[in-house]
Amino acid sequence: MKWQGRESSENVDDRRRGTTAKKVGAGLGIGSILIVIIALLLGQDPSQLLSQFQGSDGPATEASGVQQAGTADDEMAAFVGVVLKDTEDVWDKLFPEQLGRSYPHPTLVLYTDQDRSACGYASSTTGPFYCPADQKVYIDLGFYQELKTRFGASGDFAMAYVVSHEVAHHVQNLLGITGQVSQQQARMSKAAGNDLSVRLELQADFLAGVWIHHAQKMKNFLEEGDLEEALGAAQAIGDDRIQMRSRGYVVPESFTHGTSEQRMRWLTKGMKTGDMREGDTFAARQL
Repeated sequence: MKWQGRESSENVDDRRRGTTAKKVGAGLGIGSILIVIIALLLGQDPSQLLSQFQGSDGPATEASGVQQAGTADDEMAAFVGVVLKDTEDVWDKLFPEQLGRSYPHPTLVLYTDQDRSACGYASSTTGPFYCPADQKVYIDLGFYQELKTRFGASGDFAMAYVVSHEVAHHVQNLLGITGQVSQQQARMSKAAGNDLSVRLELQADFLAGVWIHHAQKMKNFLEEGDLEEALGAAQAIGDDRIQMRSRGYVVPESFTHGTSEQRMRWLTKGMKTGDMREGDTFAARQL
């Protein structure tokens, strides 16, 4: 995907371990404030004393260590920021055109290991998810490595698909679909509720495909192999493939996201049509 040098979204909340400390280190941290106080008490120029400490192995060493801790995933953080901006541009266009309304942007939260959301704790073990209660997408960037090593889905556009899928859940939430599904599931058996979950997830795959369709027209950002990477990711995280790898057998009534074939097919349909009206998975007899 062509993304370097392009505009990033302003709706990224970077809570990764070390990033907040790095920002503090760039200004006046607690240690720096103490140095300023000591300098004033001694009648010295605080800037000179700060400069001396920054040139030593004291506070500056701590700051530089924090900076190093936050650099491993910086490129991927920049990448998903650009992807998020691309989703904003597409849905900003489609909501008025196809729905006659504006599109409120979600926030993308980047975190390390775990974080708190309005839907409970976000954990790297649960993977990326969207929380309807606070309208935020939560992603531990370590999932990019997991896509490659655990699921065998490599390439940056595999991660772009993941981001666009979670943003698609935001679209569903704005349209009231998520709330309707939750209300119906509360009155259903677990198997029937799982079927609704599958339909919700497949629709999100379709909407991710709609995003790819229009983003390519607007940005011309696709490179050779990108679509294969997105389809490879959709295939890799199908319920049947995950269950077969972890259990050695599949239990279709326990599916909550859809099979590999279903996920690829609905993603492909979205990419081909670009029409939100073609993605009513809840009315489809055959998923």
